[in-house]
Amino acid sequence: MKKVKLGKSNVKATRIALGTWAIGGSGWGGTDEKESIETIQEAIDKGVTMIDTAPAYGQGLSEELVGKAIASSNVKREDLVIATKAGIGFTEDSNYRDTRASRLEKELHESLNRLQTDYIDVYQIHWPDTDVSIEETATKMKEFYEEGKIHAIGVSNFSPEQMDEWQKYAPIHTSQMHLNMLQRYLIDWFEYCKKHDIATLSWGSLAHGMLTGKYTKDASFSDDDLRSKIELFQGERFPSMIDAVEELERFGEKKDLNVIQLAIRWLLDHEYGADVALWGARKPSQMDGVEGADNVTLSNVDLKQIDDILYKHVDDLENGSLEEYGPPMRSALQTSK
Repeated sequence: MKKVKLGKSNVKATRIALGTWAIGGSGWGGTDEKESIETIQEAIDKGVTMIDTAPAYGQGLSEELVGKAIASSNVKREDLVIATKAGIGFTEDSNYRDTRASRLEKELHESLNRLQTDYIDVYQIHWPDTDVSIEETATKMKEFYEEGKIHAIGVSNFSPEQMDEWQKYAPIHTSQMHLNMLQRYLIDWFEYCKKHDIATLSWGSLAHGMLTGKYTKDASFSDDDLRSKIELFQGERFPSMIDAVEELERFGEKKDLNVIQLAIRWLLDHEYGADVALWGARKPSQMDGVEGADNVTLSNVDLKQIDDILYKHVDDLENGSLEEYGPPMRSALQTSK
């Protein structure tokens, strides 16, 4: 599969990475350990070298399963790119942002143990933490980098202004941000990264399942499913989204692509799309088609036709807010008690 160099680091990764948010189970209806491990191994077998995870995905469960899957696979550790994150603390009933240097030191040690490795290829701050100075957080990450414990420094969900501040103290090799063809409200952040030679990773690449084509207009979601709280799946816009996806499916068929492959290619071929698109999966069968998505390219004409289809059904593709997803600040959690 095609690879890309991650910014100014020495790390190279496939342009399609496995996203393991759902494998953690939280907000996705639980986890099947055997099936999760098989999914990770299926991705590796199909040529995907980059696996993105985080302690926040099931309070360490996703990392544990990634570690087990890699340990029991035939692939060499140095042939894989493990990306994980830090900066989230937990209570019994919630989580919160915490990027204090002492917290990062503890998290790195725990992640290395769960992942069964002695280094992390791409270590990312999961969410910006305004309770802690960027200088403190960036300086600690630079220390990990210089010690060789991590091979690339990443941020996630950081604004261009926050990235500007960070780079006074440490490099940024990667930035992971929310983007898909239905939710483009951060696309100017991707433009910023392109101008500053920061490799971009897209989370939510399939619009949390909307761009799989599996939903109908009468779909409903349980309270423990994060889609029950995301605007994309609510109100009058939801059926319009379904109509748009159905027409995208017909467009994709003409190019021998399913809607998932189309969604991934949109990210990889758009001028301000992603260097690496995260392909979320929790079942081995959900990796079907990943090679096909890697072997094609959408032209500018194709991208224009996709936009025409989408805008015919949906008047606003810049919708969305990170506030729908991010955990609270530590100070906010303490104030509410």
